Amino acid sequence: MRDFFKWVTKMKIKFKLNGVVTEVEVEPHETLLNVLRDKLKVKSVKYGCGVGECGSCTVLLNGKPVTSCLVLAAKVDGYEVVTPDYIAQTHVGKIIIDAMLEEGAIQCGYCTPGFLTTIYAAITKGIRNIEDVKRALIGNICRCTGYINVLKAVKKILSETK
Repeated sequence: MRDFFKWVTKMKIKFKLNGVVTEVEVEPHETLLNVLRDKLKVKSVKYGCGVGECGSCTVLLNGKPVTSCLVLAAKVDGYEVVTPDYIAQTHVGKIIIDAMLEEGAIQCGYCTPGFLTTIYAAITKGIRNIEDVKRALIGNICRCTGYINVLKAVKKILSETK
């Protein structure tokens, strides 16, 4: 199969990663997830299902949450990508993490970066209704918490970010 891709030309893409202009060489078939993890060493973006169903690889692409396993890296040329490790350093990100810790919404932690990113996107868009946040979180799967504690954390976050 690798021989099939020999004729494919690599390309350089330039995009803003966590506020820093970044240039990287990619192949046309590479996903944003793989480029972030393997080439740029951004380990806060997790590989979960690889088919866009679990949300572990969620990043912000021009401010919108996307599953990076489904985005071709070549498509982000000229875009802005924000990852969970960057979000965790922001004021709102810290509020989210603190609330999730206090409410026991983090167990194994594998899904946490995706939840952090999706909740952050919802809050910074101005969503202040628990039902709207629930809808935003529909693409994030957690096998440990049963979502009860995640929703408790979201209620706490909503009250603290008014």
